[in-house]
Amino acid sequence: MSSAATSADTVVAATRHWLERAVIGLNLCPFAKSVYVKEQVRYVVSTATQAPDVMDDLERELRLLEESDPAQLDTTLLILPDAVADFLDFNDLLYFAERLLGSLGLEGTLQIASFHPQYQFADTEPDDIENYTNRAPYPILHLLREDSIARAVAAFPDAADIYERNQATMRRLGHEGWRRWMAGEDESGND
Repeated sequence: MSSAATSADTVVAATRHWLERAVIGLNLCPFAKSVYVKEQVRYVVSTATQAPDVMDDLERELRLLEESDPAQLDTTLLILPDAVADFLDFNDLLYFAERLLGSLGLEGTLQIASFHPQYQFADTEPDDIENYTNRAPYPILHLLREDSIARAVAAFPDAADIYERNQATMRRLGHEGWRRWMAGEDESGND
């Protein structure tokens, strides 16, 4: 096995751990478990190091997701382990990612969510625990189907409250609780 394959396997394993422990385990996204259990999540590890190459990968993955049967492939995690390590650069990339989505005529069909190891919401400090709701082991562009989101929101009566609930979960955990939860040392973080 090549070192690139090993590296990609390591990246996917870390991403799956984050998805299982944080996103599903803490119920940060109540819609994630269903597609995860049905194995409808595609994990793509980009080898891109520069924004233009990331955009090429993103275009390919957006087209693939749009053309795929939702019963087989519902969502894609485009993982960027070697690009946009700086959160401000990542935010700049998101602007162009959204423009690409529009230029492909996919607005209203697909959308892009974002996760980053240094994720920071507006009006927060870098170390505020609330930022951890969107912190992943690597920069990730999460490609989602609008139809799937609409169905999930319809099935979850308090979808508008997810953001506030997630913030409260993180404040309750705190930094040490988060570290312990992600390390599998504390199973009490889930409500």
